[in-house]
Amino acid sequence: MNVQHLMSATSWAALVLEAADETTAILEKGADQDWTRNAAGLEWTCRSTLDHLALGVVGYAGLLIARPADRYITLFASLDPQAPISDCLEGIRIAANILASAVREADGAVRAWHPWGDSDGPGFAAMGVVELLVHGMDISRGLGLDWRPPEHLCGPAVRRLFPKAPDSGDATETLLWCTGRADLPGHGRRDRWQWDGTVR
Repeated sequence: MNVQHLMSATSWAALVLEAADETTAILEKGADQDWTRNAAGLEWTCRSTLDHLALGVVGYAGLLIARPADRYITLFASLDPQAPISDCLEGIRIAANILASAVREADGAVRAWHPWGDSDGPGFAAMGVVELLVHGMDISRGLGLDWRPPEHLCGPAVRRLFPKAPDSGDATETLLWCTGRADLPGHGRRDRWQWDGTVR
């Protein structure tokens, strides 16, 4: 039996919150560093990557709430550009709580548009987890912090969004490979990628 079918909306919401806690905890350690440096592997600065993260996570909540059939929502969340990084990390935790609430509230029949496949509550939760963990790692590495997203958070997201991913035995390495950030034995690094958010 697919373990995803055993995960309730409450369980998915809890993964979003834990991913936000893990991500903001490591980024807090680099809060006093130079956030104008680029995040690892990106053309964005660490600060602009954090802004992207807030926008994306709130956006997934908005999609679940508004349920558009063919477009993105019209609400764009942003962090106060004058706020210190520690306060901005609070904003990331707020964004995660908004998404977690939307996931808990969405019943199993809810569907909403996403360019990479119309999705449901667990799908948008998994998207939020991927955004938090992967961009959290991009920023942490850009700041010179040594952090690896936890495997127990990566596994459900990989199974939900990357169903054809190879089984490497290490969910974190698989997620990093799926998102073009690492090699896997027998698989070169991906230079283009996207997830499959469709409901399964």
